[in-house]
Amino acid sequence: MDNHNTLFNNLTQFVFDTGVRLPDLRLTTTLIWAVVGLIISETVHLSHWALFRPGKTQAASKERQLTRWLHNERIRPLLVYRPLIKAVLQEWAGETLYLALDTTQLWNRFVIVRLALVYRGRALPVGWVVCASGSATVAVARYRRMLAQVAALIPRDSRVVLLADRGFLHVDLMALVTQLGWHFRIRLKANILVHRATKGQRSVRALMPPPGQARFLHNVWLTDRRFGPLHLALAYVQTAKGYKQWAIVSDEPTALATLDEYGLRFAIEESFLDDKSAGFQLESSQIADAPALSRLCLILAIATLYLVSTGTAVVETANRRLVDTHWMRGLSYFQIGWRWIKRVLYMGGRRLLNFIWLSSEPDPEPAMASRKQFRQPDLRLTAVEW
Repeated sequence: MDNHNTLFNNLTQFVFDTGVRLPDLRLTTTLIWAVVGLIISETVHLSHWALFRPGKTQAASKERQLTRWLHNERIRPLLVYRPLIKAVLQEWAGETLYLALDTTQLWNRFVIVRLALVYRGRALPVGWVVCASGSATVAVARYRRMLAQVAALIPRDSRVVLLADRGFLHVDLMALVTQLGWHFRIRLKANILVHRATKGQRSVRALMPPPGQARFLHNVWLTDRRFGPLHLALAYVQTAKGYKQWAIVSDEPTALATLDEYGLRFAIEESFLDDKSAGFQLESSQIADAPALSRLCLILAIATLYLVSTGTAVVETANRRLVDTHWMRGLSYFQIGWRWIKRVLYMGGRRLLNFIWLSSEPDPEPAMASRKQFRQPDLRLTAVEW
């Protein structure tokens, strides 16, 4: 149990130094032990977490305590998480932040809408909303407040670019993002109508260039609401599954770099895999209550920040190859951090991280795993005039 207490003590400092507080100290303690249980057991099952909660109480009682925590209406996840993510975002003061907005479904009964900071191949949770819905398409009204809450935490001199896929193509979202002072790169559906000042209207599908080329349209308007002026970047991008249509709408003039920016959005899909089959096994939780799932997302978010911070520190201190067998970095910072914690807990001799260690600087060791490279879109395109 000593190694579990070591992780608990370091996580406690990690959380408390940022000002995270719950209505009751006991609730904060339970939260931290839940994160410990998640990291060590590698699963969201509360019965497994209970094994790492100290005390002579029976495991069933400890599991019930965790269940009560998840269903405690006094715990407001984003309010608890606010000091922690505010401390993270301070690293990007004066820099450009890329925020990815996406959804993931659970059992066709719930959908998680997540806003995440793109960071070195992954996306760190910044805010989220859990909705009882069988559809991955969610109305802007369901997550409008979450976006506003996150906006209040971002340093004033930072530039924000929102990245989102076709399911988030709402005029209301583009208007809201503009009001927040952010920029956006959102993928369009093929049937969206594009209005041009002197050339009438055509669908996105009709405007697409041939494979291998990219086309850029400036000062256009979208949908029957004639929202704009906006700018488009159009291309067929080669992926592992063949050519894929990318039609990106931007509030700023577009160029080949616009496609590179939109490509950063795939980091959030990798992070959803970390939550599910490649990491925490979220889909096995079977928690059938949206507020309880939101509190579970809080536990996952804190664990993710801690693992990625640890991975960043391991790479920065030139210790990566103690846990990563690749010559060049082949694991995500998430997995490097996780492996490092396991190594320290079961072999000892080194300290665990007890503070946030993230960096807005470029990745010093970009991942070079061949399978991941194979999934990356090929953005070698030729721009053509239109």
